[in-house]
Amino acid sequence: MTDRLETSLDELTDIQRKAVEWDDGALLVLAGPGSGKTRVLTCRVARLLDRSPDERFRVLALTFTNKAAHEMSSRLAVLAPGLEERADVHTFHGFCAQVLRQHGVHLGIKPDFAIYSRTSDREAVLEDALGRESCRAEAGDRRLLPGIDLLKAHLIRPEQTEECLGGRQSASPEDDRRLARAYRLYEEELRRANALDFNSLILEAHRLFGFATMARHYQTVYRYWLVDEFQDTNGAQYELLRRMAGEDFRRVFAVADDDQTIYEWNGANVRRICDLVEDFGCEVLQLPTNFRCPPRIVEAANRLVVYNARRAPAKRSAEPAKSSCSVDSEPIRRCVFQTDQEEAAGIAAEIAGLDAVERGRTLVLARTRALLESMRAALQAVDVNATMLGRRDDFASPEMRWLVACLKQINRPLDRRNLVTLVESFRSWVSGCTASSASGSAPLDFDELLSRSATEGVTHLSVWLRTAQAAGLPSPAAEIVDLIAGLSVRQIDLALAIEQILEHFENFESDEIADDLKDDLGAWRRLSGEIRRAVGSASLDRFLQELDLRSKEPPPTPGAVSLATIHGAKGLEFDTVYLIGLAEEILPSWHSTRQPNGSAALEEERRSCFVAITRTRERLILSRAQAYRGWPKQPSRFLAEMGFADDDGEAPGRTTGCWR
Repeated sequence: MTDRLETSLDELTDIQRKAVEWDDGALLVLAGPGSGKTRVLTCRVARLLDRSPDERFRVLALTFTNKAAHEMSSRLAVLAPGLEERADVHTFHGFCAQVLRQHGVHLGIKPDFAIYSRTSDREAVLEDALGRESCRAEAGDRRLLPGIDLLKAHLIRPEQTEECLGGRQSASPEDDRRLARAYRLYEEELRRANALDFNSLILEAHRLFGFATMARHYQTVYRYWLVDEFQDTNGAQYELLRRMAGEDFRRVFAVADDDQTIYEWNGANVRRICDLVEDFGCEVLQLPTNFRCPPRIVEAANRLVVYNARRAPAKRSAEPAKSSCSVDSEPIRRCVFQTDQEEAAGIAAEIAGLDAVERGRTLVLARTRALLESMRAALQAVDVNATMLGRRDDFASPEMRWLVACLKQINRPLDRRNLVTLVESFRSWVSGCTASSASGSAPLDFDELLSRSATEGVTHLSVWLRTAQAAGLPSPAAEIVDLIAGLSVRQIDLALAIEQILEHFENFESDEIADDLKDDLGAWRRLSGEIRRAVGSASLDRFLQELDLRSKEPPPTPGAVSLATIHGAKGLEFDTVYLIGLAEEILPSWHSTRQPNGSAALEEERRSCFVAITRTRERLILSRAQAYRGWPKQPSRFLAEMGFADDDGEAPGRTTGCWR
């Protein structure tokens, strides 16, 4: 056992150590905010590996974000050096992609499949699919895509659609047939392009584990399974887990917190934890200690969440590990403003008074993106940098979109849809260069490229590159195109070519580099490093699959304030957290306030507030305005539930201390 692992085990509480040392049965660990669940997970995996150095079994750990997977992998490399390669840490979608790369051929899926994550790409697939059957795509056909996504989320395949939809009471039979037909054609078009969308990854992996031999293989290879943030699983992910486990496999270790179930709109269900306990015969342990938040915030969170009836049986209140703060540093403060504009401006002015280090440790949370956009504008008005956190499926700059499109075109020479992205992003990039638009044979005429490719019997990319090289492009565009040309005929190593292209982008004159390109270059560096650490020296098709699975958001700017929606804040923690918009019909949402007390919608809003306030390590500022977009709003009911008295009499802009 390494010194680091031994030290980490010694630092665990008794209940944490009991979870880490759990033997072979199924276990559910109820782990609230700041309870050290990541330490428990990584110590458990490291201990399993450390006590079996000569065995060949592997450990499977599933989580929900690549950031969480990367953090777990990094910790394992420290705790169990030399053994960490026996632990496979994935998101659910990443794991399914790996399964399909290795075994998808049994379903007719080639290993180098593309992954379509952007809605625009999937809408184009649907339009092409309908057009291929000689029927003109109508404007409303794009609206069928959410219906297709919903069918996949329920693990319904195209051939099952009409039968499944036929049982609905109020649906139109014609609409059902239209949706079933669109789904069938959409899947055929994806298969023709050797592509999968996100929901297809789960659906096809679930289908594959329908073969008993496949399920037994994964039960043997992966002797222990761990699932992080189990409360976030949707129905398809849970059914995938059940089908993999079959009737007998029970070495499942799940970490969850029903009080943090805030994705029911995406298929999560607060009752699924009970299903897990029943289906797998789980024992249950609870990690009650909150090591993150000050005691006053833990108390407010406890007061709030007990208003929810749908909680795990015998759920214990969280216990603070930190000592009480001094009177001079109250951890909770309230702010009330007259309008939402004044709220944003007032908080921005307060943040402007912080130094760069404090700003970098500050998070502003809101229920909606619209409130955050107003907050960002207010921060910009006082010269404060702000970073909007959240998943981004594509690069923002035309330069990086073009680079990725070129790599995809090299890997998939017949991909016409990707060629559109390549042409349009290059046009956007060089639109200010007269040389690129001076010739009718410039590399920007999509129809001409297709015609020449068909006439000459060469790839689309070959024609585009030849035309681009003859177009008299300015430097450095000409040099970058030459690098892609060399890469396309394997004259240049992939890693070397990409590095040289990135250096060209980074060496643009400082006044020519847009902020989007700066952000994208930082995101690329981060992503390529993560992929390299996760899979080693990857082939081009594997690299592109991993890239499609990961968010393209840039790394945080040093000294910048972070902005995030509550749904995008899971797993985050900051010294100071501002929660804005604590008003009725804002948080909780308008929709939930139209539901009766005790409704599922209102309880999920309450859990969202619980998640928001428990992101803080030191200070929490609860803010509201008396009017939003000109409409008067009452204080959020969650303020009273946290223990605050009615504050209608407070003067606008006044701040109050922590409740006693």
